Amino acid sequence: QVQVVESGGGLVQAGGSLRLSCAVSGSRFSINAMAWYRQGPGKERELVAAITSGGRTNYANSGKGRFTIARDNARDNAKNSVYLQMNSLKPEDTAVYYCAAGLSISTVIAGTDSYDYWGQGTQVTVSS
Repeated sequence: QVQVVESGGGLVQAGGSLRLSCAVSGSRFSINAMAWYRQGPGKERELVAAITSGGRTNYANSGKGRFTIARDNARDNAKNSVYLQMNSLKPEDTAVYYCAAGLSISTVIAGTDSYDYWGQGTQVTVSS
């Protein structure tokens, strides 16, 4: 059974930083795409950032220049682990952040949400 586990959420003041981590385990097939999505209060789920196994990235405009998605090479399972470094956080970044993983890189390139596996989400709250 595939598990997607997020960690690193919390409460931070505006202007601060947080780093979210995500690890996928149990997949029989190669995970070639991973992404972070978020859903704020009363809002639809939206893409934050995505990355392919080859390192190609796709960022939403809201996070460009502030957020970085990358493979988490500090983990044993680096190929199936990513982090999202979030700097200069704003109150409007408050949301539940979800990690997603998939077998096809097309989800990253096209910016769609057709990922095969999703985590339970981690809350990020930015106070003003």
